[in-house]
Amino acid sequence: MERANHSVVSEFILLGLSKSQNLQILFFLGFSVVFVGIALGNLLILVTVTFDSHLHTPMYFLLSNLSCIDMILASFATPKMIVDFLRERKTISWWGCYSQMFFMHLLGGSEMMLLVAMAIDRYVAICKPLHYMTIMSPRVLTGLLLSSYAVGFVHSSSQMAFMLNLPFCGPNVIDSFFCDLPLVIKLACKDTYILQLLVIADSGLLSLVCFLLLLVSYGVIIFSVRYRAASRSSKAFSTLSAHITVVTLFFAPCVFIYVWPFSRYSVDKILSVFYTIFTPLLNPIIYTLRNQEVKAAIKKRLCI
Repeated sequence: MERANHSVVSEFILLGLSKSQNLQILFFLGFSVVFVGIALGNLLILVTVTFDSHLHTPMYFLLSNLSCIDMILASFATPKMIVDFLRERKTISWWGCYSQMFFMHLLGGSEMMLLVAMAIDRYVAICKPLHYMTIMSPRVLTGLLLSSYAVGFVHSSSQMAFMLNLPFCGPNVIDSFFCDLPLVIKLACKDTYILQLLVIADSGLLSLVCFLLLLVSYGVIIFSVRYRAASRSSKAFSTLSAHITVVTLFFAPCVFIYVWPFSRYSVDKILSVFYTIFTPLLNPIIYTLRNQEVKAAIKKRLCI
């Protein structure tokens, strides 16, 4: 892939979260702790699911992959952001910026589809329990997982295709802590109104389709659970509440980011931080606190 010959911008300047030196030091300490928490929390789930034979089920196989995606999602921009808090001049190369955008959409698209796969798993487990292991066979699980990553790759590639021939001749200042596609497109030295609409439509369509699939899946499950015995309903709702909470945390920032993608309000930065940092932190906490099997396996692993 070759960039347009008339592009003269070789790097971008990131404004970060704040210009205050005191706040940047505070952010450095706070986000360093959060990033360590993300790595340890998701790694703990990965290790627990991998080495505990009781958790070798379809649901936990998908959960471990969600943890893997969350760890990488938190790593594509967060380490640089943390280091940049100690730098006066925050820059990123053109290809570094391109890589950040590619991996954000790759992982974001993959996670959306993985959440759909987890909803399908819960539907089969709750509505067709006698055929659960037959339907959710290793072959089906592998297909769902590969489909999730394939959709993420196609989505990311289609988004990056809009960038390849854009000319960048200045300015090169991005008002964020990482390269976000809508913000970068604004800097191109040409009219990008149509491209902006295509970018929004691309991400919006994927988000809408996944959200509707999740809405239908959980709607059918909740309707089915209402007529079960109280004990079984309680367990089903407990599992569902964790999944629905994670889905809400993931899609809520997406809605605001892509409904008003070109606004200049500081709320965009807050939502970006929440989406790229706090969601990967909260996911393992939610699934651990709401799942007795995972808690028991972790306590066993930690010899508590």
